[in-house]
Amino acid sequence: MKVAGLFAGIGGLEAGFAESGHEAALLCEVWAPARRVLLHRFPTVAVAPDVRELAHLPGDVDLVTAGFPCQDLSQAGTTAGIDGDRSSLVAQVFRLLDDRPVPWVVLENVSFMLQLQQGRAMRRLVDAFEARGYRWAYRVVNTLAFLPQRRERVLFVATTGDVDPADVLFADAAEPQVPATDLTARAHGFYWTEGIRGLGWAPDAIPTLKNGSTVGIPSPPAIMMPDGSVVTPAIEDAERLQGFEAGWTEPAAEVARASLRWSLVGNAVSVPVARWLGRRLAEPGAHDRARDRTFPTRKAWPRAARFDGDRGHAVEIGDCPTWAARPALTEFLRYEPKLLSVRATQGFHDRTLRSSLRFPEGFRERLRAHIDAMNELERTGQYRLRLPAAA
Repeated sequence: MKVAGLFAGIGGLEAGFAESGHEAALLCEVWAPARRVLLHRFPTVAVAPDVRELAHLPGDVDLVTAGFPCQDLSQAGTTAGIDGDRSSLVAQVFRLLDDRPVPWVVLENVSFMLQLQQGRAMRRLVDAFEARGYRWAYRVVNTLAFLPQRRERVLFVATTGDVDPADVLFADAAEPQVPATDLTARAHGFYWTEGIRGLGWAPDAIPTLKNGSTVGIPSPPAIMMPDGSVVTPAIEDAERLQGFEAGWTEPAAEVARASLRWSLVGNAVSVPVARWLGRRLAEPGAHDRARDRTFPTRKAWPRAARFDGDRGHAVEIGDCPTWAARPALTEFLRYEPKLLSVRATQGFHDRTLRSSLRFPEGFRERLRAHIDAMNELERTGQYRLRLPAAA
């Protein structure tokens, strides 16, 4: 299919779709650093600067993609909802569809939108699509199915064609194979910026890469390595943890500070997720109707659902369409990580002491050992990690 990528970011959806045989006909992105990446990575595709100024979609477009802004819908964002200044821009998708109907639409956003404001965002979206004659299906899909990053996002597929979108989104299902916590055997990712209400614990993986700040303050996750050191991944490995090739966002440094690359990567759609969806769009499977359930009347929306043109159904299916083999996180990382600073580690450790959360046995002891080793690094220039015998 010919694709118009709105809110394209650095092209995660479009790169994955291209690997599945689809072709970008137009990209649209307002943020200059992201637009510079698109110009480098999709050199033959026109890149429009602002969806609000886009008058028409190209006449040969079969599919519109829109990873519309999530800041107003995210638990870590403003939680202003679908009417927030940024997330409300999804209305531009419907303006363009009203000008020229397109048979396929794919939206992507954070899973928190299913419960924020009693699911108001989802209600707004499905009402808009149903009013235009689209059938729809959506599913929470986890990047962990493909890569060592735990990242849940809603994939929403709508169509006016003969193919049931449920046969695209629900044809594949697999059981995740998440290893047990073992501090001595494998690496574990966590949010060093948390510690009181959450941890984001991820055995042999990292928690969701965040978008950092718009002024370029990165917010990479921490990784406790099997030897007890605590590090943060290099930006090149962050790109790879999203499925991009290392250096994908380097062009952004031509127009903005290099630290903004973290925001670009954190905002992106994971490439292998898009590749899987693109392949299913090209070759739909079959949804097992035995998975259908009564659509709930409670306020939060289910994690997967569909509309068959007549009524809605919740769908009982997990967030992993497949489970790809992958090396251990310690082997996946190829670039030199950065040791987490004394200040960052100490702040996180102190928050854990005020928290009611349960932490893995030996975790705090390893944090303290890392702090001691970092202090010694400052004094002597050598990082000497001495783990307590009990750990």
